[in-house]
Amino acid sequence: VPADGSHWLSMREVVDILGQKGHEVVVVAPEVTLHIKPSKNFVMKRYSAPYTQEELEKAFQAFFDGSFEEGWIFKRLFKVYKGMKTLTDCWFTSCKQLLQNKE
Repeated sequence: VPADGSHWLSMREVVDILGQKGHEVVVVAPEVTLHIKPSKNFVMKRYSAPYTQEELEKAFQAFFDGSFEEGWIFKRLFKVYKGMKTLTDCWFTSCKQLLQNKE
């Protein structure tokens, strides 16, 4: 079960190569993601997410903007922390949703 973002970007190549070599690969992902997209090299199983695409993109953009914003270091660190917490909350609730999915 890949996590969206850098974890998935690192796994994507491995998953594609396994599929190309004839392995049956199943990727389980929330309906709302930043980077996890279907491919001919694996089967994709989706489950509902408790947030929208817009909410996820807004949270990521806030984290990204805070990371590169100029200004007082503590203010920047607080913004980065707040953005990372929001993203982590999204992924945590997504995992929780998956574990509660009986299918």
